[in-house]
Amino acid sequence: MYLICGLGNPGKIYERTRHNVGFRAVDFLTSNQQKWHLDKKSNSLTLTTDDLFEQKTEVIKPQTFMNNSGQAIAYVARYHHLTGKKIIVIYDELDLPFGTLRVRPKGSAAGHNGIKSIISHLKTEDFWHIRIGIRSNKTVKTPADKFVLQKFTLTEEKNLIEKIFPQIKQEIEKIINLQ
Repeated sequence: MYLICGLGNPGKIYERTRHNVGFRAVDFLTSNQQKWHLDKKSNSLTLTTDDLFEQKTEVIKPQTFMNNSGQAIAYVARYHHLTGKKIIVIYDELDLPFGTLRVRPKGSAAGHNGIKSIISHLKTEDFWHIRIGIRSNKTVKTPADKFVLQKFTLTEEKNLIEKIFPQIKQEIEKIINLQ
């Protein structure tokens, strides 16, 4: 079994913001699957399927807000007895140019509070990191905490759907095929 986690913030006001690109990536991956349900124990929207990547997969969107994502992810990982190599976390990265993907089998938080929370709760950096670059030319003019809550431009939206999200799917397939 694999655990695929998209990071973001719950609520309509955050839906299409840069900080929620992790939520949007898992929505893309699961678009032809059954509906999400709220798991109150993990405080996550969850979807369990055997059809995604031909593996039993639990996909979650923590509803704890970004900075507390580790609580939900650690709960689900413990429940399913999953180690880091079976956990894939997808999230935004302000330090990477828009559309750049970085896939690593482990790594530090590099200042990302959601990842700090996950590392703290899992007690390891040893899980798959899929970072999606969100930086643009507006980044230097806007404080980071404001920039990550902005929406993508129309051109960026098109690139997310047509290029970036399909590339993430390919990267996850590679991860699963490695094991």
